[in-house]
Amino acid sequence: MSTPLPEPAIQAALAKLPGWAFADDTIRKTYRFASFTEAIGFITEMAFSCEKANHHPELSNVYSTVTIRLRTHDAGNKVTQKDVDLAGEIEKLAKKRA
Repeated sequence: MSTPLPEPAIQAALAKLPGWAFADDTIRKTYRFASFTEAIGFITEMAFSCEKANHHPELSNVYSTVTIRLRTHDAGNKVTQKDVDLAGEIEKLAKKRA
């Protein structure tokens, strides 16, 4: 079972992840792309990193906008290091697409 991070640790981690925010026991970010196809391509590429980490985000996609929410279910739906690590991997993928 994963251990929830205290809020100061979450905020410190998010300081290194531009655009990510903490609220309601979740870290989240919204990405905007030039088209629906680019947004879906990002989601598809991200799916491989998520599967490799055995950690799966809550996703929503509306046309060219993708919103990602991360929290760890086996930690009581709280934010853990696993979430922060996956957010970092997602950021790397997003930067490659920028």
